[in-house]
Amino acid sequence: MSDLLDYSLMVAPNGARRTTRDHPRLPVTAMTLAETAGACQAAGATSIHVHVRDGQERHSLDAGRYREATAAIAETAPGLGIQITTESAGVFHAADQLACLTDLQPKAASIAIREMATDPTVATAVYAFAEEAEIEVQHITYGPSCLQQMQAWREAGVIRPSQNRVLFVLGQYAPPKDAVPGDLESFVSKLGQGDWKRSVCAFGGEEHSCLQAAVSLGFGARIGFENSICDRNGVQHRDNAASIGSFLRASVSGTV
Repeated sequence: MSDLLDYSLMVAPNGARRTTRDHPRLPVTAMTLAETAGACQAAGATSIHVHVRDGQERHSLDAGRYREATAAIAETAPGLGIQITTESAGVFHAADQLACLTDLQPKAASIAIREMATDPTVATAVYAFAEEAEIEVQHITYGPSCLQQMQAWREAGVIRPSQNRVLFVLGQYAPPKDAVPGDLESFVSKLGQGDWKRSVCAFGGEEHSCLQAAVSLGFGARIGFENSICDRNGVQHRDNAASIGSFLRASVSGTV
């Protein structure tokens, strides 16, 4: 299966946990997601990582909400790659994640290795269905144990050769742990070479410097309010597009 999305600069504008109480420009509806997508595409984003929320801004895996949001994004930002998440966020089970995939059948989806590991039988079904339905998979990894599990599943044939996209998550949301560029080394050394197509996201104020390090290695970057709403000085970005613009300007000038 050929690549469907351009992962070089993916925006993750909301995530599963932050709300408009954290930042008024964090998108939580189909309309605000579409508006954000258009602005981020204009700023330089090549694709978008989408979370949907219910009426109380809570994390959702509802296929209907996904259809509404992705249709609005496609209309507002034609050509922008769209990836949905199956993240549980401590709310859903592996079976719920499989149900979301089978109902929605998106073009691309992120799937967390450690969440699939809670039910290996469902994990087998998830990756098999994704292969059959030609859903482009990106594996979310949080550290060495995730990478070890991912490689073991690939050797066992659970993860197919075409399912070779991986995201390294630096730092964490809760309990808070800000990422630093040096965190990337443990992921790089553990995974080694091979044919894995790597991207990076990073929590905290050093998000941009971490992504700069990732880009220098030829990796894709995932940027946005899911991971950081502030710059390294603690100043909030105006919106997701402003964060992208700041990152790209720094990349051109060689500063962060």
